[in-house]
Amino acid sequence: MEIQVLGGLSVQVPTRTLRLGTPKQQAIFAMLAVQPGQLVTVSELVDELWSDCPPRSAVANVLSYAANLRRAFEACPSGRGIIVRQRNGYRLDVPPELIDIFCFEAERSAGREALTAGHLDEARVLLGSAVTRWQGPMLAGIPLGPVLTARTVAAEEERLLATELLADVQLRCGRDDLAIPLLREVVARHPLREPAYALLMRALHESGDHAGALVAYDEIRTRLSAELGVVPGADIEELHRRIATPVPTPVVVAQPERSESIVRDGESAAVSEQTRQLKPVDHLPRAVADFVGREDVLARLLAETRRVEERVPAVHIIDGMAGSGKTTLAVHLARRLSARYPDAVLFIDLCGHGEKNQVEPASALVTLLRQLEVPAEQVPVEFEAKVELWRRELARRRSVIVLDNAASSEQILPLLPTEPTAVVLVTSRRRLSHPEVAPSQTLPVMNPEESVDLLALTVGRARVSAEPEAAAEVVRRCGHLPLAIRLAGARLAHRRNWRLADLAEQMAAGGPALHHLAQEESAVAKAFAASYEPLPEATRRVFRFFGLYPGKRLSPSAVAALTGLTVTEARAALDELVDRNLAEDLDSARYGLHDLMRQYSIELCVRTDSPSDRSLGLGRLFDFMLEAALRVADLLEPGVVRSQVIHLWSGRSELFEALGEPHAEWLESERAELLTMVLAAHEAGFYRHSWQLARALWRFCYIRGYFEDIILTHRDALEAAEAAGDTDAMALMNNYLASAYVRTGDNRKALDHLTRSVALSRDSRDVLRTARYRANLAAVYWWSGQLNESVTLGFECMRDKAYGEVGGPILLPNLGLALSALGRHKEALRLHRLHLAWARTHSDDFHVLNALSHIGGVRARMGDLPQAIRILLASLALRERTGHRYAEAEVRNDLGIAYRGLGRLVEAQQEHEVARKLSIASGERHVEAAALNDLGRTLRAQGREVEAAEMHEAALRLATRIAHPYEQGRALAGLAEHFAGIDPAEARRHWERALAIFRRMGVPERFDAERRLAETETTEVEH
Repeated sequence: MEIQVLGGLSVQVPTRTLRLGTPKQQAIFAMLAVQPGQLVTVSELVDELWSDCPPRSAVANVLSYAANLRRAFEACPSGRGIIVRQRNGYRLDVPPELIDIFCFEAERSAGREALTAGHLDEARVLLGSAVTRWQGPMLAGIPLGPVLTARTVAAEEERLLATELLADVQLRCGRDDLAIPLLREVVARHPLREPAYALLMRALHESGDHAGALVAYDEIRTRLSAELGVVPGADIEELHRRIATPVPTPVVVAQPERSESIVRDGESAAVSEQTRQLKPVDHLPRAVADFVGREDVLARLLAETRRVEERVPAVHIIDGMAGSGKTTLAVHLARRLSARYPDAVLFIDLCGHGEKNQVEPASALVTLLRQLEVPAEQVPVEFEAKVELWRRELARRRSVIVLDNAASSEQILPLLPTEPTAVVLVTSRRRLSHPEVAPSQTLPVMNPEESVDLLALTVGRARVSAEPEAAAEVVRRCGHLPLAIRLAGARLAHRRNWRLADLAEQMAAGGPALHHLAQEESAVAKAFAASYEPLPEATRRVFRFFGLYPGKRLSPSAVAALTGLTVTEARAALDELVDRNLAEDLDSARYGLHDLMRQYSIELCVRTDSPSDRSLGLGRLFDFMLEAALRVADLLEPGVVRSQVIHLWSGRSELFEALGEPHAEWLESERAELLTMVLAAHEAGFYRHSWQLARALWRFCYIRGYFEDIILTHRDALEAAEAAGDTDAMALMNNYLASAYVRTGDNRKALDHLTRSVALSRDSRDVLRTARYRANLAAVYWWSGQLNESVTLGFECMRDKAYGEVGGPILLPNLGLALSALGRHKEALRLHRLHLAWARTHSDDFHVLNALSHIGGVRARMGDLPQAIRILLASLALRERTGHRYAEAEVRNDLGIAYRGLGRLVEAQQEHEVARKLSIASGERHVEAAALNDLGRTLRAQGREVEAAEMHEAALRLATRIAHPYEQGRALAGLAEHFAGIDPAEARRHWERALAIFRRMGVPERFDAERRLAETETTEVEH
């Protein structure tokens, strides 16, 4: 629930906006909303609504308004108990953080504290969030009495103070462009507010708009004089004096004692240096007209500049991959800083992309000194003398220097100033690191919104507005890389008849997107090549083979397996790629590539490496990943998985030493990569690796509830097994596919796949495997509502000696569930206890918690409720300890059933709701249907008939869709209960349908249905 008072009054509940009734009724709620948790008396409400002359019916009217509000809230599940009747008044029982005015006040206070502590970025975020909460005047449209009037006036003042504080923070961060609109809005609403005008003058002045600052001064001076007969305060007058009287730049500057090295090059040169006139110089390249985005980066750099510029020269290093917009950003930032550093704006390309054409520091110094208009004859020959002269020249000026495309820290160190009169912006494709240089800031690709804005500026906003989805797809295909977006935009700009969708389709058609991102001499691939070519061959090989890797997060061990390098060599190569911004370090042990860089990597690999070399690399990778997964699977299924998957590892042990001891969380962290590996191995023709890896992942996915992952991988792995002509593997994949379809409620597919498994294994020598498939078939019969068939097949299997090994983990629980559904609880309990004994004997936590769950469920249905609760809670505790989430939703629902039996209805409702959420998250639709039905029964026990019927209706729709007859019958019975008191004919119709299902299944619920149906018939006869 969200209560909004800033910009009107509204209450948002999960599915709608709550109707609050008449204006006076809304005023009553407003009184409660601005005082949450406090008693507001009836007399206070009367005074607020009728401050002058309340009518005789005032108290009765207030009580009526309050009752209407309470009914409106009670009709919403999340609104019950919100408005509390207490003694002679009412109280709104909600935490203040649900009301926007209190969120505003908390963020404003936190923002002020962050500013006091010097945390500008945090203060900007907090104050920005606070100010944007205001959507208009507080309680707009509500009739205000004395209390609400005072509250709105105070809140408006707090809003103004917060806005002014935010503007001040924006100015401290160098974001005058963001501060000015805020302040213009304030002075438009409050034309006599001096603090806002002072900030506006300062912002305009710092943005270079000195005339605008003077106009703002004239506005406030004129208004104060005309309306109040006063002059502006001292702060505004002092600011006006500073703006109107700029400090002149000295024309001739006498220097301290001269350098010996300068004297050696001639006394006259030194004299000329000291008397030379200083003229502003500007050597920045033309800034792009369509610069967009990067606001956070700019704010950070400007704030850092202001923080240090009085003490030391500000040096900012910006690194990033080719095409990320480093130079564009540096030039834009330099242009913004030039108003405060007006004497010199310099730019030099240090050509750091390659090894051959890098500009030496000595040559760079000559170029920069000449940009400062130092005569050629005054530039000394010795390197140290050049450095000294350069630094003296910078000390005489306020300058901005852009050192573009730096190759190394050593290249830029001699070019850095020593006095706090300059700002240096360094760009590099490498991450530069040196004790004398601040850490570099990596420039990421643009976010989706910035990317679309950049495309719009290139091709026209009308074209982007007409095809927003196609525009989003084009920039996504460009990987949100500014250079790529500009080239794509240029391609479209020259093809006026093309739609954006045409380019998006071409880029998605299967060919490399890089081919569409070239224009004359500019091309993304060419920019990437400049970073790739200087690399050592081993590092280039790692980069090329990166494109072969099927996933997105590559570990050093996987790189070593793929390339044949040692883990140490692989890690060194990866670090080199990261330093050159060809790869990204995703975390301490995982590396990735930008999408366009991956395409470039693939193209290089196909062009450079032979098919046999590529196939050999993939084979080593799949071998390694399969063995790594099997080592974890051995912990989850000791002895089982290796009996079905024969994989002899002959690779290097160092690959696993880097991974450490096998554990289930490794599978969790690598889950997305491993799923992709199954599909990639199939596509690449490594059929055995595909189905074996799917099998190795099965138990982990099953106990964690990742059933959709099982379907995805095993469906593909089944095709791989079929392509390999491996009958045993085909039977195995069908079996495990069925397990996931059962859990997600698709019983027909489960039955189909298990039938195929049994048929495929009929001639197999592995009797145990065939027995496993038939035992699983009994479980599918149970889920499908064929309970008698399930029990018959289950007992038949148990009598067969071949089932000795699978009886404990498979037959016992499945047969027990079927027996319990038939009402044969004592037999079911005996089988579940045998299952528990088997699990403890084999030290199998998964089967222990599973057996406990089933025993608790049976106990609940037998009426032994306290014992059921203890056992179910123990099962949940074991799940929490081991991380096995399998069937947790069912346990929660059974726990709710037990709580309901004891009359603990609130706890029961909570457990059913948790069960429903968990089942939706895991895709277990049959459990969701059960949770809906049991939630309905619990709501009915609370007297909430309408909501209970809604739950049963939802359960009926879901159970019908997934062909789950038992839950269909329960839903129909629940709806019959609902109709019993209001529509006997409809109740009878539902009882008849439920009874037909229960009789067909043979479940004990048929007896209750028969009794209730007879009661409805008797009632009709009596009427």
